Amino acid sequence: MKFTIKRSAFLKSMADVQRAISSRTTIPILTGIKIVANEEGITLTGSDSDISIETFIPISDESNTLIIEKTGSIVLQARFFSEIVKKLPEETMEIEVLDHFQTLITSASASFTINGLDANNYPHLPVIDTNESFHLPVGLFKQVIGQTVIAVSTHESRPILTGINMVIENGQILAVATDSHRLSQRIIPLEMTEEQAGKKYNVIIPGKSLIELSRTLDDNSETIELTIAENQVLFKTENMFFYSRLLEGYYPDTKRLIPETSVAEIEFNANTLLGAIERASLLSHEGKNNVVKITINPDLVEISGNSPDIGNVQEELDYISVSGDPIELSFNPDYMKDALRTFGQTTIKIKFTSPVRPFILVPSENDQTFIQLITPVRTF
Repeated sequence: MKFTIKRSAFLKSMADVQRAISSRTTIPILTGIKIVANEEGITLTGSDSDISIETFIPISDESNTLIIEKTGSIVLQARFFSEIVKKLPEETMEIEVLDHFQTLITSASASFTINGLDANNYPHLPVIDTNESFHLPVGLFKQVIGQTVIAVSTHESRPILTGINMVIENGQILAVATDSHRLSQRIIPLEMTEEQAGKKYNVIIPGKSLIELSRTLDDNSETIELTIAENQVLFKTENMFFYSRLLEGYYPDTKRLIPETSVAEIEFNANTLLGAIERASLLSHEGKNNVVKITINPDLVEISGNSPDIGNVQEELDYISVSGDPIELSFNPDYMKDALRTFGQTTIKIKFTSPVRPFILVPSENDQTFIQLITPVRTF
């Protein structure tokens, strides 16, 4: 194998596949990047068994300045190889596989020879034996991931909660995540064929996989193709395949957690409320109990925090409207900040049912498609 390529084009593809490579894998060859050169271009692959990413650099794209002199394949240790490529002196680089899988990397007057591995020993990527797929706008799908992944559990004691449950039916996709203290749910429309519209697809995708997918997605791409198999999901863009295993088991029925009625309702600008909670949490983080309290009356809405060792904070909140009964409750400010950031600059409604029951945050204009739920903290 021998080729020359524009270094920045190679670096971008390499950075994407490296997201799937773990130094803690029990399969030594998976600490490497697989490189395959053929007449059409170069394919790079990285995997940790759970996630596999494959990117393609086409020879037809002249901006890559890719010239393939000899086809072939090699696996190179990812950590050393990527550091070498990043520090090469010129914009053009050449890679040539020599005898015994030794690989020569040259750029200008710099040259490195590193040991490679036989690409034939690299595990095969999952086989997706279905033609059923869905197309999603990249920007919207990245937004869905960002809005729901905040509620994914980081504890392995309940593995199923480390994923996002995606249910596809009736021309829409519902994505929901919960760690049992908070919940995030987003619904978006989805184009379906008549045959697909009569079916229901229910999968649980690891939150870690979706975070890495979001990072690899190029905002210039218009759509992403989603294909679901028995225990794998494949996301496909023009020059990238992103495979992830699915979590096995049943996701909790989260519909029953979302309250349908409320005793008090208040409308805020999300960004204004976020600033107030960030100030209140400055002291709450220093105490043993990371708790902030909100007090709602018809003529006064106040937020407060107290740390016996440091002091206390009180702030009267600016709000747009308030209705219902007076209520007072405490909550984890970090959960609230995460939730508010997902709304951006919009106005939101917060609906309360009782001081000990979960409350929900929804957009003011369309409160059916996006819900953030937080469980209050008992302080008595």
